Amino acid sequence: MINRQTANLLVVITALTIWCQQAWAQAKPDRIVSLNGTVTEILCGLGLQTQIVGVDVTSTYPAAMEKVAKVGHNRNIGAEAVLALQPTLIVGTKSATGMDIKPELIRQFQQAGVKTLFFEQTHSVAGAKKLIQDVGAAFRKPGPAAALVRKLDADLARVQKPAKAKKVLFIYARGAGNMMVAGEHTPVDQLITLAGGQNAVSGFDSFKPLTAEALVSANPDVILLFSSGLESLGGMSGLLNVPGVAQTNAGRNKAVIEMDGQLMTGFSPRLGLAVQELSRKLNDSVLTVH
Repeated sequence: MINRQTANLLVVITALTIWCQQAWAQAKPDRIVSLNGTVTEILCGLGLQTQIVGVDVTSTYPAAMEKVAKVGHNRNIGAEAVLALQPTLIVGTKSATGMDIKPELIRQFQQAGVKTLFFEQTHSVAGAKKLIQDVGAAFRKPGPAAALVRKLDADLARVQKPAKAKKVLFIYARGAGNMMVAGEHTPVDQLITLAGGQNAVSGFDSFKPLTAEALVSANPDVILLFSSGLESLGGMSGLLNVPGVAQTNAGRNKAVIEMDGQLMTGFSPRLGLAVQELSRKLNDSVLTVH
């Protein structure tokens, strides 16, 4: 028979074992899958890069993310691809209109016992700072988050806007047969304004299909595209073949700016650098195609 002293000792040992197991589980780093490129940038900026085991295709920065497993675009991600990476935490963003990924997908993650954390994102300077601070608070990294915000402010302070606002038309292109223009209240519209430009189109929100008539009517001084979008058109020669482009000031002067898509629209810790780049290219108003 086990005497009382031995029984008490076993209880203490069992309690210590459970406590140690819980402490070890809490101390063990999360295996993170990020479904948003901006959140990925912030996590890396906070020093959590080594905990990221999977990312969506918008997570293109920093370059080390190229070696991390890709789980697709946040609009068509499958639960199986994510769960196969055995994550303990899945992170992403949500907007005022709801989650950036399907609610049923989130339920699948939660039913599999994986924690999910989705941060509100608004495309503005204040929104970028808040997202950085929110992610920093969630991961107990307020100090590094504050440093990222200070860097963002310093980058914005160095922006040199053009003396005269130029009319900028952003064309979202996926080949000549699939082109849209960015209206008001879009991330690109916000970026153009921050850089000292003026959106060449107004009167509508979000995006709408590009037409030759609307293009000529807008008559932009500068055409702005993602680098991938310009490539999909076949470069500068392909863009000039788009009906209406050659009849605009931008087309006649070959005033075309290309920029990295995630840098432009992510409103990440690199927002100040994005505004700097666009302002500089608006000041130059020269062809930036290589």
